[in-house]
Amino acid sequence: MAADLVYGLHAVLSLLGRRPDAVASLTVQAGRHDARLAEILALARSSGIDIREQPARALTALTGGAAHQGVVAQVRASEPLGECALSERIGRARAAQRSPLVLVLDGVSDPHNLGACLRTADAAGVDAVVAPRDRAAGLTAGARKAAAGAAETVPFVQVTNLARCLEQLKALELWIIGAAADAPTSAYEADFSAPTALVLGGEGRGLRRLTREGCDSLVRLPLLGTVGSLNVSVATGVLLYEALRQRAVKLAARQQSP
Repeated sequence: MAADLVYGLHAVLSLLGRRPDAVASLTVQAGRHDARLAEILALARSSGIDIREQPARALTALTGGAAHQGVVAQVRASEPLGECALSERIGRARAAQRSPLVLVLDGVSDPHNLGACLRTADAAGVDAVVAPRDRAAGLTAGARKAAAGAAETVPFVQVTNLARCLEQLKALELWIIGAAADAPTSAYEADFSAPTALVLGGEGRGLRRLTREGCDSLVRLPLLGTVGSLNVSVATGVLLYEALRQRAVKLAARQQSP
């Protein structure tokens, strides 16, 4: 089976803490001694993982020049989750009496943007992140590093047909809200407290036509300066935390009612 690379202290530590069986081997920078690396080595040894020491230049060559922070894990590749897993995650949220929240990324192609979106999704308690299989970034080493461990915690679902997936989400009684610069409604006027799938487009082009048509409503973020748009990972953070704010307000009101 092919293997992927995960590098960076936080990403590798999270991987070892959550999926040590997925790690085939660990390569660390020779001569490096610090507390975080010691924690990583302790976890690797307790799981019986093969550990190798190499000079820094060897790790740099292994990662193609990326900033590895002195540690690289070789990971057994795993298949991305499918649409059945998406239904399961939504069902788990409802069983826990939570309003499901799903992030859908329509063709985000930059691995660092994908990783940043996963990191924010983890912080916001998103139930799953959905992306198309084709013409979009996957869980590459760069995406995993940018996710800072969130790639191991947030269910990442890749689908062959995003428009069909949106119909599936509607059938599961989620309201599909897309983000578009020309939307008639401000995000701060929209209701994110109900079961929601938040849809953001890829870099530059935004939502594709079929994706846009599959949304129940469209919202925009106010732009008061000269820029015409926000980075997709920044917009994701703003919208997810608006959803959290609204849900917290609704929960507080429910708890205070007689």
